[in-house]
Amino acid sequence: MGKQPHLLVEEGDVADLALVPGDPGRVERIAGHCDDVTHVSTNREYAVVNATYEGRPLTICSTGIGCPSAAIAVEELSRVGVETFVRVGTTGALQSGIEIGDMIVATGAAKFEGTSKRYESVKFPAVPDFDVLRRLVDSAESRGEDVHVGPIVSDDAYYSEEGSFVDDCEAAGILSVEMEAATLFTLARRKGLRAGAICTVDGNLVEGTQKGADSEEELPEKAKDNVERAIGITLDAVADL
Repeated sequence: MGKQPHLLVEEGDVADLALVPGDPGRVERIAGHCDDVTHVSTNREYAVVNATYEGRPLTICSTGIGCPSAAIAVEELSRVGVETFVRVGTTGALQSGIEIGDMIVATGAAKFEGTSKRYESVKFPAVPDFDVLRRLVDSAESRGEDVHVGPIVSDDAYYSEEGSFVDDCEAAGILSVEMEAATLFTLARRKGLRAGAICTVDGNLVEGTQKGADSEEELPEKAKDNVERAIGITLDAVADL
């Protein structure tokens, strides 16, 4: 398998496990918790770094915003040896009482995006690997962290997440909305790989708050602080995967 056209990686360049945040800046934040950090490539929205955590080799790769770019990352990383993907992202709450800075571990993702539908029917579920899911939850509990565990929704239209969309999701018990997990879960399942996701809440659409609405920065301070906690939970969870 030759060099991949978007991530600019080839077989032997990456570990078998990848943490996949959306934001390229979060790649460096995750790497800051690790040892033996080595830059692999940077192209477009994709920043790829190798590192170790408690002796466990891993790759950190940003996916950019949305399922189309996330699918490219999963496709290309899986072609060169990645077998497990864990999304470390942010999300907007869809239930009252879920606060900015809370963390959500997804048990599934509703397909309100278009990318996964190019691979399979919307009738097939987008769900994480159970072992990855369990390890994320167990890691949070072992660190004394509270996490919400339940279904989320992946959507393509960030600025149309309002009105009936929010009402319908709230009534269905959907915990939050983000933009990558459904395709990540779908592709991993179809390829016989493992995937999971933990996301930090950056706003609550039911309560009328959205990230960046009351600040010049993208994330509220509490969300920024708790992204660090989510990174710690994830690294502990994957240390022996």
